[in-house]
Amino acid sequence: MRFWPDNFYEEWRERGVATELLHDVEPIPPERLLQQIWLHQRLRREGLVTTDGRPVRILHPGFWNHESGPDFQKAIIQFGTDTPQVGAVEIDLSSSLWKGHGHEGNPRYGEVVLHVIWEGASKPTGRPTLIMKPALDAPLGELALWFAAEGLPKPHAIIGQCSAPLQNLGVAALNELLRQAAQVRLHRKATQLQARARDAGWEQTLWEFTLAALGYKHNHWPMRRLGELTPWALAGSADSVILEARLLGLGNLLPRETKAGSDSLHLRRLWDAWWREADAASPLVLPRASWCMAGIRPANQPARRLALGAGWLADGQLMARLEDWLLRSVPVSALAESLEEVLAISAHEFWEFHWTLRSPRFATPQPLLGSARATDLAVNVFLPWLWMRAVTGQNASMRRVAEERYFAWPSGQDNSTLKLGRQRLMGHTSSKIFHTAAAQQGLLQITRDFCDHSNALCQNCHFPELVKVWQVRMSH
Repeated sequence: MRFWPDNFYEEWRERGVATELLHDVEPIPPERLLQQIWLHQRLRREGLVTTDGRPVRILHPGFWNHESGPDFQKAIIQFGTDTPQVGAVEIDLSSSLWKGHGHEGNPRYGEVVLHVIWEGASKPTGRPTLIMKPALDAPLGELALWFAAEGLPKPHAIIGQCSAPLQNLGVAALNELLRQAAQVRLHRKATQLQARARDAGWEQTLWEFTLAALGYKHNHWPMRRLGELTPWALAGSADSVILEARLLGLGNLLPRETKAGSDSLHLRRLWDAWWREADAASPLVLPRASWCMAGIRPANQPARRLALGAGWLADGQLMARLEDWLLRSVPVSALAESLEEVLAISAHEFWEFHWTLRSPRFATPQPLLGSARATDLAVNVFLPWLWMRAVTGQNASMRRVAEERYFAWPSGQDNSTLKLGRQRLMGHTSSKIFHTAAAQQGLLQITRDFCDHSNALCQNCHFPELVKVWQVRMSH
């Protein structure tokens, strides 16, 4: 369903990029598409079973391997109530390709703990096998269109062939093109939320995607898994310390030893709450290998983010607060500040003065959620979630306000992907023309739709032609 009939960018994208991919979907989808589905877990994750009938939980899909060997490395898979296994995942169209591709007897594939196939009867491979086709959370054609925006990062920051025609566009024409691309990105994120909500409900989906966003790029998957476990964490208690202890305990993030001193009191309180439940919860506890702690900024430490999540869970009003916030009149200049107020929790005597459970105490308190992360949550989770709820509920006024806030939101924190996009498309790295977060989202969408499906020389890229046609249309 197209939500913006007059969106030139969306029409061109579907005709020039997505339809090419869709032509390859039937009757046999390309393995790259299956790998993307696995990477983003576009599956109905409850009720997954192997071909021999064992329940299987995907605690972490693994890291996409673009070299020789299994498709995904260091995945974390749990079969039934067994201890989760860390190993590789191989994606094939059918189980016969395990032998056909020479995996049998290849020592590189000895670490495969799950063989994922598209369809067909499972032939013995010596590995647990999962059939993907019946588990998709959306039709394959819809997923192919969704993944037309996904690609591999480009290693070279060179000026693209679209740079010259883009520089010939006026400011108004460029801004409108970015706005239309941002519309596509809003819809793309919203449809992913909707697909999950069909199985889990809107509130549960909000928790899962919010915690995943708090995990940022390093710890997206373990945080999302803890989001999936929020019903367990909430069972029988709304006390913030108990909820924090449960989230940290399920995440395997509680240090085993406490040290003397006032700063250790909070850790002892957490252990006092967790030890009573640790044995019963042991099948759900994430392996420590789920987490990537290298290169994390101090403010993004998972334990600190989970303490914030525990505060929201204890309050129990996050969904209602967001809906009320959307219905309130808020000037554009106060959007970010108003959302920070909605997301604020009661003062936390420990986490406002520490990065981790073992770090030294700060001299002055630090907020648990900064304005940059609030903006990320707004454009990547909250506004797409609110917008799609309005669409499915046929609430035109709520949908209009969600769109207005999405497109008016001030620009967020710059990053290397945005800088690379500006250099390739605009011929420079200046961010002065990007005054809104939507403009940044539009640039990200364009690079995903086009740059990531071409090479560094822009061979076979349709975007320069799109810009030329757009320039003619806007001049009339």
